[in-house]
Amino acid sequence: MIVIYGIKENLNPIKAKLSDVIHGCMQNVLGMPEDKRAHRFMPMNKADFYYPGGRTDAYTVIEINMMAGRKPETQKALIKAIFTNIENQLGIAPVDVEIVIKEQAPYQWGFRGMTGDEVSDLKYKVNV
Repeated sequence: MIVIYGIKENLNPIKAKLSDVIHGCMQNVLGMPEDKRAHRFMPMNKADFYYPGGRTDAYTVIEINMMAGRKPETQKALIKAIFTNIENQLGIAPVDVEIVIKEQAPYQWGFRGMTGDEVSDLKYKVNV
């Protein structure tokens, strides 16, 4: 599950493309299937979105929630792929993008009436 925050005037026009870019990175780096896109966009009023100096109004925060199990090098590759592809495809400089990966143990995930540690039919690998 991914939550994306930004100033609404900048975020709303690019939501679909940004979702495609992020999910493409999730597929290429983590092997996520096409139908496992779970993105939540949080367009904000500029007055409600404080961000560090040296950034522009294109500043975007991407929170990636995932089950624990991916290796540090895999997570780093995902972060770098997102930076690169957002810059190349949307023209947003890496200085205006902040990415955080939040991992939770599989038993802390609930979907399809069970917890993540109980599921046996995932179409992707968690331990990559």
